[in-house]
Amino acid sequence: MGECCAHGEGPGYASPLEAMKGPREALIYVTCVYNGTGREKPDYLATVDTDPSSPYYSKVIHRLPVPHIGDELHHSGWNSCSSCHGDPSAARRYLILPSLLSGRIYVVDTASNPRAPVLHKVVEPADILEKTGLAFPHTSHCLASGDLLVSCLGDKDGNAKGNGFLLLDSDFKVKGRWEKPGHSPPFGYDFWYQPRHKTMISSSWGAPAAFTKGFNPEHVKDGLYGKHLSVYSWPDGELKQTLDLGETGLLPLEIRFLHDPSKAIGFVGCALSTNMVRFFKTDDGSWSHEVAISVPPLKVKNWILPEMPGLITDFLISLDDRFLYFVNWLHGDIRQYNIEEPSKPLLTGQVWVGGLLQKGSSVVYVDEDGKESQINVSEIKGNKLRGGPQMIQLSLDGKRLYVTNSLFSAWDKQFYPDVVEKGSHMLQIDIDTENGGLSINPNFFVDFASEPEGPSLAHEMRYPGGDCTSDIWV
Repeated sequence: MGECCAHGEGPGYASPLEAMKGPREALIYVTCVYNGTGREKPDYLATVDTDPSSPYYSKVIHRLPVPHIGDELHHSGWNSCSSCHGDPSAARRYLILPSLLSGRIYVVDTASNPRAPVLHKVVEPADILEKTGLAFPHTSHCLASGDLLVSCLGDKDGNAKGNGFLLLDSDFKVKGRWEKPGHSPPFGYDFWYQPRHKTMISSSWGAPAAFTKGFNPEHVKDGLYGKHLSVYSWPDGELKQTLDLGETGLLPLEIRFLHDPSKAIGFVGCALSTNMVRFFKTDDGSWSHEVAISVPPLKVKNWILPEMPGLITDFLISLDDRFLYFVNWLHGDIRQYNIEEPSKPLLTGQVWVGGLLQKGSSVVYVDEDGKESQINVSEIKGNKLRGGPQMIQLSLDGKRLYVTNSLFSAWDKQFYPDVVEKGSHMLQIDIDTENGGLSINPNFFVDFASEPEGPSLAHEMRYPGGDCTSDIWV
């Protein structure tokens, strides 16, 4: 998938259904973190070979370390995507790597040699702070204009009230803030825009001053975590509506519209409540929401709380808008739902790939009858699975789901210290797209325990040709 342009036009594809016909992924880029592990090494971008016919299949074939230590590479995005498909002068060349803790934004050239990307530019935090007051950059999306939009989660001191949206031009120079003055959201995290409905909606994690110290339930009670969606007019950045999700929507993280740009429907995964919330445009033009999927907490023994939430930390939607996939990072399962009727999702697949309840853990699940049990989790190539499923990425054709298991170094250390000690791994889940269903691919296992500089934490994944969580159609 080194070639990202279709039919000689701009980057990406003319429609989501056209994207599904794209070539199979041969490479995948993975952000890998040393920050917070005790290993004083810079984070890096790993290139993993995903071509089954390659002698390097399921191996890291290249590592691009960034120049600094302490960045916490997290999410990533492209300089151009399918929103620029109509512009023949645009090209999907640069991968944008915001550093959640340091505030730097790295720009990586993946086009010169897709198998061995090189650093192109660094946007320094001092420049961002001076011109916008923003820090803690998270999600990056390309715009049809050629600009880049990056959500930032706070000010330099980690206060949520200082957050907003950073606008970069096509040369990665700071242009300023995107939202109108006085229209910043109460908290920041992820966002997705839907131009045909002149709307952008953002979600809310928490104050960096809180979440960077690990998760403390008291911080939720103190109002340091979000439960809102912010609805903006697009593209002018006026905050039009704030949706309070209440106790059913605590920590709304990843947010996705359906890929069909004509549809005014999307979902947001609410981590702490472990609910998938559907949002939608009403007849009067405002936006509303409802809980579409709920994962009940499990009664447990030998844990910090008497009940354990699933903790939905990532989800995505297939390009044909048929299936929704999400992970329960603490419980340890990945789920597939048919959402052809978005208001009535149907569970069609589930697979266990780790979690705190797997056999061998000290934590046990207690059912309604008081019986204690644990989950049987398969080994892969003789490897016991560590941690729980966290970030996911779907192949264009919807048949393969890639999974990593690091959330954020401070939270990994708190909930899965063995992942920090031994490193992450990456799995492939095979998908039955006809009838529904998930199964672990026994031949694919990337072990970040054996990295040259020591075990690392693997997080978000991107293909050179784009994917269903970075491409937006206009």
